[in-house]
Amino acid sequence: MKGDYQDLVDEISALLGAPATLENRDFRLIAFGAHDSDDDLAMDPVRTRSILTRQSTAAVRSWFEGFGIARATGPVRIPAAPDAGVFRGRICLPVRFRGIVQGYVWLLDQEPGAPGPEPAALDAAMEVAQRIGVLLAEEAKAGADLSREFQAVLTAGRGWQQDMAVAALRAALGPGGDGLHAAVCVAPWPGEAPASVPGAAAVCVVPGRGGGAGEAGDAPTAGPAGGGPALAVLLRLRSTDALAPALTAVARLLPRTADPAAAGAAGAGTAGPRAKAAAGAGAAARAAGAGGSAGTAPAGQPSGGALRMTAGVADPVRGLAELPAAWEQAVAAARAAVAEPRLGPVAQWSQIGPYRLLAGLASDPVDDPAARALLAPAHRELARTAEVFLDCAGQAGRAAAALGIHRQTLYYRLGRVEQLTGLDLDAGEDRLLLHMALKASRLA
Repeated sequence: MKGDYQDLVDEISALLGAPATLENRDFRLIAFGAHDSDDDLAMDPVRTRSILTRQSTAAVRSWFEGFGIARATGPVRIPAAPDAGVFRGRICLPVRFRGIVQGYVWLLDQEPGAPGPEPAALDAAMEVAQRIGVLLAEEAKAGADLSREFQAVLTAGRGWQQDMAVAALRAALGPGGDGLHAAVCVAPWPGEAPASVPGAAAVCVVPGRGGGAGEAGDAPTAGPAGGGPALAVLLRLRSTDALAPALTAVARLLPRTADPAAAGAAGAGTAGPRAKAAAGAGAAARAAGAGGSAGTAPAGQPSGGALRMTAGVADPVRGLAELPAAWEQAVAAARAAVAEPRLGPVAQWSQIGPYRLLAGLASDPVDDPAARALLAPAHRELARTAEVFLDCAGQAGRAAAALGIHRQTLYYRLGRVEQLTGLDLDAGEDRLLLHMALKASRLA
């Protein structure tokens, strides 16, 4: 699909001399312009929460819609309301297509008494908003029209059923089906699929599968094992080397966990540095867990004790024949991001290392007799010690430093590990078995 939301938002920002933010009609952030102001009032509670969660609350949405923005055909001025957490007034440009609202462009209004945008500039900005409306409507229609076909590909059993589902999706996509795509899994996903995802050819929600490995012929490509529903996104790519736009679109689907003081843009009527958006998909996304195993939760225990939302991005594929396999890659990458926070909220299949193999093996919880006792809750510290030791290639000095313990303490703990498991940590095959069991337990 032609057009670039970011370019259009930047065009509006230039026309009105103020940072603009684009949200879809569900108040989910799509794009925003640069905002370098040091004004503390610009970071009101509504904006802060929006940047952390990438969307506004139902109460905030209802409050803004109370000004008639969903019915408006021209700019709407919304006054400041400190009691509601809105410290600065907004200007809302409804984004419509054929009379139906598709989203909203938000700008911070000038302080009372200060001159606002000229009427001619607002008219020009509304023309740009109409172009955005066309893009949003086309993407929403494509995503809605293809959600059934897309889901069928991801849930069909192997063999002729899957072949028929792929053929149906290819026919629905037309010539675009032969292009370059990346499959994305976002899990766990609450609720329905978003109305639109920039750059997406198709979007759907895939139900989670049970913990079992399944029988031959069962659907191998449902959502993450043992988890809830997942959001599946089929993203268009321009080249195999141009993943940045795809990663940015994926990162915007996830709640932001950055320090609000360091963030610059958000939800309804907010904006922030474009560099933040790009970084959110790459280095900043991975910075959530920059440390190694020594700084992660014990094996089998996701950081924070609760399953967090993560995303996995498969290797690019041309055409749709390899889409089921690409979806498996995306699911595996999303699971790996939960298992190893250092891989980031957005993990790429090509960068998850041993989890590429382990994700395909660990459909069921790990229950190897040798590792069973070590993986019990009472021995979490010993399991962590063993994992760090094996991550350090059996080098005691490195492992002790990573754990922050004396080398003699490390040797004592490793002796206890050998007693519990019956394994010899001087034997290569025993090391391999224990290392695989510890890593696989994180995927449970």
